Amino acid sequence: MNAEWTQAKNELVAAIRELGFPEELGVQIARQLGSPKAMYRMTAYLHNEKPKSAEIVVDEMLAICSDIERWREKKAAEEANAKYNEILNYGIGGRESD
Repeated sequence: MNAEWTQAKNELVAAIRELGFPEELGVQIARQLGSPKAMYRMTAYLHNEKPKSAEIVVDEMLAICSDIERWREKKAAEEANAKYNEILNYGIGGRESD
């Protein structure tokens, strides 16, 4: 783990604790989110919305995870489409040298 990941996790756990939830909930959410960007997004949500139940916190975590997965799928589809277009334009062997 790098310093940025650790800092993001610590801020997320602190935000969870400030709302009165167990520290372990924050640790597990941080693990599930995985990236500092996602953890900072979750932390901002917690500070702005101040959810009253653990279920709402977990629902938001799942929504963030879904957004991340959708983004990954979109990027994979774009890459596949670019390769397909390259094959259509230049054939199986790739681009021809000029």
